[in-house]
Amino acid sequence: MRLLIQRVSQASVTVEQQTISSIGKGLLILLGIGHGDGEEQVQFLAEKTANLRIFEDEQGKTNLSVLDVKGEAIVVSQFTLYANSSKGRRPSFIDAALPEVAEPLVERFVELLRSHGVSTQTGKFGAHMEVEIHNDGPVTIWLEK
Repeated sequence: MRLLIQRVSQASVTVEQQTISSIGKGLLILLGIGHGDGEEQVQFLAEKTANLRIFEDEQGKTNLSVLDVKGEAIVVSQFTLYANSSKGRRPSFIDAALPEVAEPLVERFVELLRSHGVSTQTGKFGAHMEVEIHNDGPVTIWLEK
């Protein structure tokens, strides 16, 4: 399971000219599911994400989590995080889980993030999405389990 987390001042997801998710300060989380991923990875990374201290305190140090700043999150399924471009010029995505495996794990991650207290919205699984990101910092963190 791979997450690309961006600290944002705002972010939104649009599908077919309709904004389906929109947040202010918080996290935009691109989430990829690989073969063999399951409940262990989802639980670990949901807890880690909710408590990841990447927001600045009053001294300018990254000591606060999304929970501490009462931020929000948008989770966007992104199988391309499993792209393998080591051969040729066209990436292979064979390391990404099939949609019927990935979608329930994405939904479970969202459920767990919410259970930790993070107000969480989503993209639309399998849809072509336009993701608008105002990366704050910029701060971008890669997590993998």
